[in-house]
Amino acid sequence: MSNFNSLRGHKISSIAKNSPAEKAGFRLGETLYSINGTVVEDIFDYRFLVQDTRLTCVVRTPEHTEETLHVRKEYYEDLGIEFENALMDCYRSCTNKCVFCFIDQNPPGMRETLYFKDDDSRLSFLQGNYVTLTNMSDHDIDKIIKYHLSPINVSIHTTNPELRCKMLNNRFAGDALKKVKRLADAGITMNSQIVLVPEMNDGEELDRTIRDLSEMYPHMESLSVVPIGITRYRDKLYPVRTFTGEECGRVIDQIEGWQKKIYEKHGARFVQASDEFYIVAGRELPAEENYEGYIQLDNGVGMMRMMTEEVKQGIKDSVYKIQSKGLGKLLLPGLRKYRSTACVKRDVSLATGKLAYPFIKKYTQWIMKEFPNVHVKVYAIRNDFFGPTITVSGLITGQDLKKQLTGQHLGTELMLPVNMFRSGEEVFLDDMTRTELENALQVRINIVKSDGCDFVEAILGILPEHEYVGHSPYEPDEI
Repeated sequence: MSNFNSLRGHKISSIAKNSPAEKAGFRLGETLYSINGTVVEDIFDYRFLVQDTRLTCVVRTPEHTEETLHVRKEYYEDLGIEFENALMDCYRSCTNKCVFCFIDQNPPGMRETLYFKDDDSRLSFLQGNYVTLTNMSDHDIDKIIKYHLSPINVSIHTTNPELRCKMLNNRFAGDALKKVKRLADAGITMNSQIVLVPEMNDGEELDRTIRDLSEMYPHMESLSVVPIGITRYRDKLYPVRTFTGEECGRVIDQIEGWQKKIYEKHGARFVQASDEFYIVAGRELPAEENYEGYIQLDNGVGMMRMMTEEVKQGIKDSVYKIQSKGLGKLLLPGLRKYRSTACVKRDVSLATGKLAYPFIKKYTQWIMKEFPNVHVKVYAIRNDFFGPTITVSGLITGQDLKKQLTGQHLGTELMLPVNMFRSGEEVFLDDMTRTELENALQVRINIVKSDGCDFVEAILGILPEHEYVGHSPYEPDEI
């Protein structure tokens, strides 16, 4: 390998036991350079190249010598190695200065990672992140097309090139729209989003964007529209405002009008308004079938509808579990000998954001109706940290919970949604830990998953390890 010394390579951090890599003689600390004669630039190259059944890999050993390893494996079988850098390349940060950027509205003094703006197409493919395409080269687009990597999630905001340059504060943002068309022409599946800003990309501009993107269907598979979020830290930033309830209603009518047109043409609604528009407008959420598989769930589109349906099912399943003979495996100690829902005695509390509060309150009322000795107190937490216009539970901090729940009746445990915590950890956005909040409030904290069935079982104290398989012959009254 003539340019061996000039290549960066990718250092191996772990090797799975009995994996093809271990059998081939890979060692921790070795650096991978190429597979089958192709230099591995990043995770895209690696994922594509390791699909073959026979691999010739060039590595540098910890002793700084070059070595060639030969691997035999099943097609699509994982090689079994992980690298120090998951992307096998530097993370690409965002070069835009969007008028609606939430990260620019963070207060000072938070942990460094909260100020990093990613705009990396590889994270879009691997983790579902949305990218603007403004920092992608033709080489990057070529690679996506070559490997047929999809879906790619793209932040569009507007298909008006001049307006997009203004909104992203990037003179190349308009040209980046050509890359969307190129990806669609190559058959790459994309999902898109619009952050809607009053008096900027709404109204006729929203019509234009929906029309342009829907013409790329089915390669442009879906489009979500979410309202701008504003914190109290907007000094020296572009002047923007939030939508009123009346304006949210007009946006819903506009989007639902487009859904009818696009459905007649393509058999899909394509564009969806986020839950927040419906809640602020005081409108009923669409029926479950309108969300067409919840493609845009991570953008807050259909979350509350899915949760509602899951809670309904969770209540039915829990009633049957408690009345069934398998009760001893399901309930916490002390409740095992009973089979009546009346025996379940719980006094617990929940905290959530103001946006979801009416729904969470309604769910707990359904539960208390079926289980008369269960008492649940729900608290809507005001976001003093970011400001009162931020109403989602995922942006609530430990200090706001501590301040507003101190002295309140919390029962035997306080339940908090998992999205209040850093992924995979028990730390809030302001770095307060779960243990610190427990000590401050003198109550046990139960972190509840986002699934509606988990929500019901957590309130009832049903052990989550047990999975009931079967159908319930019991149907409670209409919820």
